[in-house]
Amino acid sequence: MQIDSLDDLYVDQLADIYDAEKRLVKALPKMAQKASTPELRSAFEDHVQKTRHHVERLEEIFQELGRDATGKKCKAMMGLISEGKDILDKDIDPKIRDAGIVAAAQKVEHYEIAAYGTLRTLAETRGDRRAAQLLQETLNEEKEADHKLTQVAEASINMQAAGRTSR
Repeated sequence: MQIDSLDDLYVDQLADIYDAEKRLVKALPKMAQKASTPELRSAFEDHVQKTRHHVERLEEIFQELGRDATGKKCKAMMGLISEGKDILDKDIDPKIRDAGIVAAAQKVEHYEIAAYGTLRTLAETRGDRRAAQLLQETLNEEKEADHKLTQVAEASINMQAAGRTSR
């Protein structure tokens, strides 16, 4: 796609995160399945539902722009998912794998937080309040997911991986 304007950049970035979210809808259940603790499994199962809703919000924004919801290959997300898959595929202690899964998932969340913050700002610059609101809702949910992962890691997973009892 030729990028000659802020609007073109905005659509390009929307397409990028759209592809990223669709990839996550497929990857998150695999992470949940490999999680050995109920708290971590539940966090991923909850987030896959929210991720499906993120896809729907993006589709709504594309529709309001009068464009088809299409993604461009999100190389960053492909790399992050690949790194996470490396952890899932390792033959390691499940407690250590859980800590690795959290690390991989938080890298994904931080990428999404950056992407949605940027998109929200672009939508505001364009004067598109509805899109800015939808993007802010998703940004808030991504921040919540990151916070939840931190809580789970600090409350038990990291301590268990270190061979100590949780708090």
